[in-house]
Amino acid sequence: MSRPFRGAGRPDVPEEEGAPAVHDPAARTAPHHPRPFRRPSVRGTTPALALTLALAALLSACGTSDTTPPAAPTGLTAQAGSATTVHVMWQSPAPSDGVTSFLVFQADRLVRELPADKTMTDITGLAPQTAYAFTVRARDAAGNTSPAAATASATTPAAKAEDRQAPTAPPRTEGQALGPTSARLTWAAATDDTGVTAYDVYQGDARIHTVGPGVTTTVLEDLRPDSVYTFTVKARDGADNSSPAGPAADVTTPPGPGQRTGTAPADFTAAASPGAVTLAWTAPATGRETSEYELYVNGRPTTVIQFGAGAVPSGRAEHRLTVAEPPGTVWTVKLRARLPDGTWGAFSAERRVVLAS
Repeated sequence: MSRPFRGAGRPDVPEEEGAPAVHDPAARTAPHHPRPFRRPSVRGTTPALALTLALAALLSACGTSDTTPPAAPTGLTAQAGSATTVHVMWQSPAPSDGVTSFLVFQADRLVRELPADKTMTDITGLAPQTAYAFTVRARDAAGNTSPAAATASATTPAAKAEDRQAPTAPPRTEGQALGPTSARLTWAAATDDTGVTAYDVYQGDARIHTVGPGVTTTVLEDLRPDSVYTFTVKARDGADNSSPAGPAADVTTPPGPGQRTGTAPADFTAAASPGAVTLAWTAPATGRETSEYELYVNGRPTTVIQFGAGAVPSGRAEHRLTVAEPPGTVWTVKLRARLPDGTWGAFSAERRVVLAS
């Protein structure tokens, strides 16, 4: 049974007042004349002392400014992706540095400004067979700019005239978790009539990493603990033709310290048939029956799958979705289980499915 998913100044400054009036009990009928307020005079002070007092008042009013720059980005790499593009990647400083943006420089010229959550970019419009040097600086909300990261260099390959043939897909992909936040991905080399110039690593539909033509393994960092990732690899040539994706590799990162283990549905599959998509998975081992799952389609929560009392499958679960979208529509699907404590567990692997006619 399915039901639609519903997601859950400055302080006031008191006005200056006059000095309190003096009341003489013997003259209660006398009119009340409060003495006017007069600012303290600095008459007789030296110019230096007057300047010091003014500066102290200014600092007291404005507070202390943030003048500490962030640390420099680390791990900067540059890899030519084609005869006219270079892919630049780096690692962000610590969150405590309060970085709000990154500035990417080609030699001494600013070529990109990116928000803090972006740590890679493609520099386009370059010349073939040319060496380029890049660096990156971090900037915080106060406008402080970090020192430059260590320079990374790349040389674009020669352009191939009228090359419209894409490389072959890498024939094999394997993944292995190295810890809660990292994984190693390995693939078999692709071929191309003019030569492969780069390999692009994808997580779902997002490119997350690029390496050179002679590289068939890489380590992926900054992953989430206790999560299932699906990685694919595409080859690219000097004319920027990309191959189809190679076979997908699933990697499950272990839980971090203090986290619960194994909350993601395992062995998730999605198969299209005319007018329907059939999902199947193995329930997480929580010690109790798991009767509720949240389904995401194309990155958004779409519905909650519920199994009623007496209908909760033991072991392998299956659910059939009726679809009304036209054949050829591409879906990416994943799901997660409602745990016994009422929270949602980790996501399953993400699957790509093309709706059938």
